Amino acid sequence: MEDGKQIALAYEEEAFDQVTDGCRFSEAEFDFNNLFSVPIAEEHRQNSNSMAILGDSLSVLRNMKDKSVQLIFADAPYNIGKDFGNNTDKWKNVQDYVEWCKTWINECMRVLSDTGTMYFMTATQHMPYLDVFVSENYNVLCRIIWAYDSSGVQSKKIYGSLYEPILMINKNRSAKYIFNSDQILVEAKTGAKRRLIDYRKNPPQLYSTQKVPGNVWDFSRVRFKMDEYENHPTQKPEALLERIVRASSNLGDVVLDPFSGSFTTSAVGVRLGRICVGIDLNEEYYEIGLRRTGIANERLGKCLQKVRVRKTSAKSKHIRGE
Repeated sequence: MEDGKQIALAYEEEAFDQVTDGCRFSEAEFDFNNLFSVPIAEEHRQNSNSMAILGDSLSVLRNMKDKSVQLIFADAPYNIGKDFGNNTDKWKNVQDYVEWCKTWINECMRVLSDTGTMYFMTATQHMPYLDVFVSENYNVLCRIIWAYDSSGVQSKKIYGSLYEPILMINKNRSAKYIFNSDQILVEAKTGAKRRLIDYRKNPPQLYSTQKVPGNVWDFSRVRFKMDEYENHPTQKPEALLERIVRASSNLGDVVLDPFSGSFTTSAVGVRLGRICVGIDLNEEYYEIGLRRTGIANERLGKCLQKVRVRKTSAKSKHIRGE
C-alpha cells in the first residue's frame, strides 16, 4: 500500500511542470482564441497563461463568448476626475455614468460562467445606483468594504473618506459558486489570543486561531516606496486581489479584468496558477501588463523597465523640512 501511495505521488508531481507561489499548474499553452467569437482586432500579446489586450473594454467584451470566464474583477473609472493619461474619468452627469456602468456590467455577466463570480468597484457615491441595478437583475452575494488609513490632508468640514465599496455578485440566487474559505483564513484575534474556551463545543476546546474574513477588509493602499508600486493613479494592492482570486477561482480558471490599469489582477492571478485576461486602452498601462505578467520585456523597440514616478507632486511635511 505504501508503494502505491509513493507511485501516486510521483505521478502527481510529473503531471505538473511548474510550481509558482506554492500553486501547481500545467505549462501547456492555453488557447485564448477559444474565449472569443471572432479574431481579436485589437493589439494583444500573450504567453501560456496570460493575455494583455490594448483596447476599449466594451469592444473586446462584446467579442467574447458567453460563459467563458470563471472570475471577473472590474475596477472601472469612478467618474471623479482622475487623470488616466489618454482618457478622462468624467462623464457629463451621474446618469450617463451609471448607464455606461450598466452596459459593461451586463457584458461581464454575459461572459461569466454560470458558476462564476464577479467583484466590481466604484465610488462610494455611485455604488448605491449599481447595487440596486444588480439586485434587480442578478444576485448580490456580499457587500464588501475595503478600509484603509490615509496620511493625506483630510477635510475639516466633513468626515474623510477612508473606504471603497466592493460588490461581489453572481448570476442568480440559485447559482452555485466557488468560495475557497480555507484559502483565505486570517488570524482570529479575540478568543484564540486570549486562550478562551468555547463551551458550546463538545468537548469544550480553545477557540480557533483562524477564521474566514468578514466583509470589512483592512489592506493598506499602495504607496510609492512599496515594491509593488506602479505608475497608476488608482492601483489596488496585491493582497486585496490575492484574497479575491484565491477565494473565487481554482487553479487553471480563467480570470478577467476588463479595466486592468496596473494589471495587478493578472500579475496575482498568474502567480496563483490562473489563466488571466487583462484589457486596458492606455498604452502605458498595457506595457505595464506585458511586463508584470511576463508576456514581454519589450514593445515597438522599447525596453519595458519599471520606472517609478510619484502619482502626485505634493511633498510631505517631512520632505519639505517642516
